[in-house]
Amino acid sequence: MPSSRSHTDVTAEDVRAAREAVEAVARRTPILSTRTFSERAGGTVVLKAENLQRTGSFKVRGVAAKLEALGDEGCARGVVTASAGNHAQALATAATARGIPSEVFVPDDAPMAKVEAARAQGAQVHVGGSSVDECVAFAKQRAAEGGLAFVHPFDDPAIVAGQGTLGLELLEDVPDLAKVVVPVGGGGLCAGIAVAIKDARPDVEIVGVQAAACAPYPESMRTGSPVEAASALTIADGIAIKRPGGVPLAIIRDLIDDMTMVGEDETASAMALLLERCKLVVEGAGAVGVAALLSGRVKPAAAGVTVAVLSGGNVDAGLLAAIARRHETESGRRLVMLTRVADRPGGLARLLATVAGTGANLVDVSHVREGLSLHVRETAIELVVETRGREHAERVLTTLNDAGYPTQVLR
Repeated sequence: MPSSRSHTDVTAEDVRAAREAVEAVARRTPILSTRTFSERAGGTVVLKAENLQRTGSFKVRGVAAKLEALGDEGCARGVVTASAGNHAQALATAATARGIPSEVFVPDDAPMAKVEAARAQGAQVHVGGSSVDECVAFAKQRAAEGGLAFVHPFDDPAIVAGQGTLGLELLEDVPDLAKVVVPVGGGGLCAGIAVAIKDARPDVEIVGVQAAACAPYPESMRTGSPVEAASALTIADGIAIKRPGGVPLAIIRDLIDDMTMVGEDETASAMALLLERCKLVVEGAGAVGVAALLSGRVKPAAAGVTVAVLSGGNVDAGLLAAIARRHETESGRRLVMLTRVADRPGGLARLLATVAGTGANLVDVSHVREGLSLHVRETAIELVVETRGREHAERVLTTLNDAGYPTQVLR
C-alpha cells in the first residue's frame, strides 16, 4: 500500500509541463472496450492501446520529454541510449524529428524486429552485451567519450514525467476510472502514471505487474533500494530489466497499491487472446496486465472501470506465430498426434483416408522411424491436423483408435 514518505523527483506539475513536448511527437492512443476480458475477469475492463503508439510503444512519450529538457544545446552532438528495443526505436524517432544523430546499444538477444526498426528510424545500432543493464554501461561510456547526451530508458525524472502523460489521458478519457494495471520493467511508466493519477484521484488503485522470470521490484520495494534479479529470460523482453531505477522505485514504493507477477504461459495466452478476440498485436511486456486480470492475480475494481495498459506491440513475427500455434493447440483447434501404421504400401494412405473421413484438415504428416520402440514392419506417423474445436478433436481421436490406430496426443 502507498506509504506516507515524500518523493520530490517527479511531481504532477512536471507531468503536465511535459505534455506539450510529448504531444508534438506522440499520439493520443484509444481506450478500447472488451466484453470478452470483462466477462472473464469479472468486472468492467478496458484497454489503453499504447501498442498503437508511434514506434509501437509508450516509450516515445518519455523520450520526447527528455529531449525537450535537454534542449538544442544539450542534444547538439547527438544522443545515445541502451534498450531492449522499444526505447531505442523511440529515441531514434524523436532524435530524427529534431535532426540530431542517435546511437543505441542493445543486448545480443534483442528481438530483431525492434533492432531493425531502430535502424530504419535512423539510429546507429550497436549489438552486444548480455542484458540491458550491461548495455547501459556501454552507452554511458560512449556518451563520455563522444560528448553525446545519455538518455536513460527509465531512471530519469524527465523520462518518468513524459510517461506520466499516459495517466493524464486516462483521467480525461475514462470518467469512471477505478483501477489501472500497468506493466513494470524499469518502472518509468508505472511511476509516471502513479504520479499523474494519484495527484488528481488518490482513490484510483494502481497495480504494477512484472514477469515472474524477471521480477526485481517486489524485493526492491521491501528493502527500499534496487535489488537485482537473477534472470532476465522471458518472452516479455520489453520489461526484462534486472535492476529497477532509483527514481521510479522511490515513486512506486510511495504511490502504488500493489505489485504482482505473472508466468510465461499466462503471458502467452494473453497475447493470443488479444490477437484473436481484439485483433491487437501486443508484445509480451504489453500483455502482462491482461494476463494478471485473466489469471485472477489481479481482481478488477468492484465498481467503476479497470484499465489494462497495453504498453507495446513490437513482437517478432516468428514468436507471435509460435504463440498462436500454441493457443490453437490448447484450445483444441490444432491437434498434434502420433500413431503407427504397417510399413508397407498403402498403410499411410489408409490412415490418411480415416483422418479425412473425420472432417479434420491435415496440415502436416511425417514418418518417425527412430527413437521409438517399433516393430521392424511398422512406422510411426506424426500428424498435425486442424479441427473445429475440442469436441471435434476428441471425435478425431476416438475414430482413429476405433479404426485400429492407437494415438498419442503430443503437447
